[in-house]
Amino acid sequence: MRLRGIHDPILDHPGWRQGDTAAIARNFATLDLNPFHPQTDYDGPPPNYVELELQIVPFLAALLYKLFGVHEVFGRLISIAFSLGTIGVTGAFARWMFASRLAGVTAAIAFAIYPGTVYYGRTFMPDTTMTFFLTAAVFAAARWIYDDSARDDALHFGRGFALAAGLAAAALLAKPVALVGLVPIAAMLVARFGLRAALRAPQTYAFFALALAPYLVYDAYVRAIAEWHWASGITRLHVVPSLARAFTSLPAFIAKLAALRAVFRMLATTILGAPGLLVFVFAIVVRAPARAPAALWAWLAAAAIYAYVVVTVERVDYYLYPLVPLAAIWTGGFAEAMRRFLAPGVPRRAGLGVGVVVAVLALLTGRGAVAKYYAYNKTVYRHAKALDATLPRALVVMGHYDPSVLYYIDRKGWEEDPYLWTPFDEESAIRKGARAFIAVEPRRLARNVELYAWLQRFPLQRPGAAWPVYLTDIAHEVPGAEARWRAFRQTERSQGTSKAAPPSP
Repeated sequence: MRLRGIHDPILDHPGWRQGDTAAIARNFATLDLNPFHPQTDYDGPPPNYVELELQIVPFLAALLYKLFGVHEVFGRLISIAFSLGTIGVTGAFARWMFASRLAGVTAAIAFAIYPGTVYYGRTFMPDTTMTFFLTAAVFAAARWIYDDSARDDALHFGRGFALAAGLAAAALLAKPVALVGLVPIAAMLVARFGLRAALRAPQTYAFFALALAPYLVYDAYVRAIAEWHWASGITRLHVVPSLARAFTSLPAFIAKLAALRAVFRMLATTILGAPGLLVFVFAIVVRAPARAPAALWAWLAAAAIYAYVVVTVERVDYYLYPLVPLAAIWTGGFAEAMRRFLAPGVPRRAGLGVGVVVAVLALLTGRGAVAKYYAYNKTVYRHAKALDATLPRALVVMGHYDPSVLYYIDRKGWEEDPYLWTPFDEESAIRKGARAFIAVEPRRLARNVELYAWLQRFPLQRPGAAWPVYLTDIAHEVPGAEARWRAFRQTERSQGTSKAAPPSP
């Protein structure tokens, strides 16, 4: 299922996120093979370091690029590998949690067929990798806390401790959203040993220090060199203000609660699907006895708080990924509860038949829910590749926001809104080496009368093209360009408006 569209361009959903990831991978391979130096294609001349999580998938893809050349399919295949790995880890976790092979198999199948895991399990993004390490970290911590300590009822340093701490650190490095996974680990420590004993144990402090320290060190380093501060910027400019308003204003608090409905709709459509979500809800109410119920409830509470704080602001469905393995594990517990409830023979066989029908229904409805995600604009892809073949090897300004389009044009430079970009901005870019302005949105550019008029001083690469390209080399200005620009400015001043129509060159 995850191989569908494996060779498609990364213009499918979400192209902007995949475009950034693919660009970072290519820049690792062609500019600087250093995992601590992630670079995008925009914001001017390289290096364009960006503050993001440790780019595990792009770096692995870059290593393959070094051997076989740049092919985005490697990024997809790496995501598929982590997605398949999560199926196995989720199944093993559910089998351990409910002491049931049926629970393990059911959880594995559920994770395998959820629409969100099918689609995002083959995208060139970090979320599938983070989910693998998050699930493995919570599972390894459960084994360390409950199994390794069984012999003398005490926490130990050892292989179980090291594995759990290492996986937790990897999860946070893969994406700091994995902080959600630290909550069920803390809950298991308290449930197993009590609050006082857990706080007295040096292993507790060592575990969380080892889990958090690598990410904190990495983030401090990359923030110091980055031009784009995505992670801290989103948190500072969007997430924190929204939360502050919610806790200082009752209407804002209610509005944020109402936004959870949109989050719930995403769960019910493109992430778990309606059948998957329905079974998950039933499983919360009816489940088999669990070895570590505190982990399940704490994970659910942490995911709900995370959804309220973050996903109500950044309303993208794959931000709900930390909830998906939990839903699958709980679904496995529901299957085991039904097995215990139904009598052997015909009732159990009937129950199994109902389970198969629900799985098939979930698979079919899920495919429909994410079908639109696979689509990409073939015309955009052709235009971008054509420009890659014809543009000079220099910096460019692309009048459009979408890293995936700039990725296929294969140029460094700037991506900007053509309505907000100004002649002064363009002059600055030209001084830094920009030799083309690509009007991906020519109508929006035309509405920016001042910039449109100013750009007429440069020749078009192909007059009449769908994406007009102005060759912004000062040495090749169109004769009389400055006089026409001054005439435009004079007309603008005389009319007292910036809506004057630009003169024809």
